[in-house]
Amino acid sequence: MKQLFVILSVLLLTCCSSESTIKAQDNKTSDNLTQKMYITIDGRTESATLTDNAATRALTARLEEAPITVTLNSSGGFEIWGALGFTLPASNKQMTAQPGDIILYGGSNICMFYGSNSWSYTLLGRIDGLSESELRAFLKAGKSNISVTLSLNQTTGIRQTESDERKSGEYTLQGTIAQARTKGIIIKNGKKIIR
Repeated sequence: MKQLFVILSVLLLTCCSSESTIKAQDNKTSDNLTQKMYITIDGRTESATLTDNAATRALTARLEEAPITVTLNSSGGFEIWGALGFTLPASNKQMTAQPGDIILYGGSNICMFYGSNSWSYTLLGRIDGLSESELRAFLKAGKSNISVTLSLNQTTGIRQTESDERKSGEYTLQGTIAQARTKGIIIKNGKKIIR
């Protein structure tokens, strides 16, 4: 009877230990899905959560230096893709990419999926919170020469400012005309003035 108790105790400890290890691995995986990247297309910015692998670490290091703008094209009715202009370390695995997945293909091409496809890819991450139809609209499904900016900081969506040659007044940061008594940061002739 004592031997049975010892055997059951060992089995119970082994099972609990394995379960703890699995939970710790699951938590580690979840912890690794926290780095955000921002994708801006045609003035609209959406966030993506990056996985933790050699490719995303190398991509993040480049994005820490400056945002990256690439030109992507629709292909196969399920993705937009194009050359990054540099190579990232690949760890390809056979997988079925799903809508929202961001994939490294061939080490130097980035693919953003609005449909699904099975192939050997390196998963970079996933666009956050968009339905398949929202992804199709955001990723400009079916279009070509799509300018896509990747960054680690959320952009404002302001693509370009235009000067008004008729007036060279003073403006607040909110874009309203600054009165003579307005205090704070004022924009005059494209320069900041502090009053």
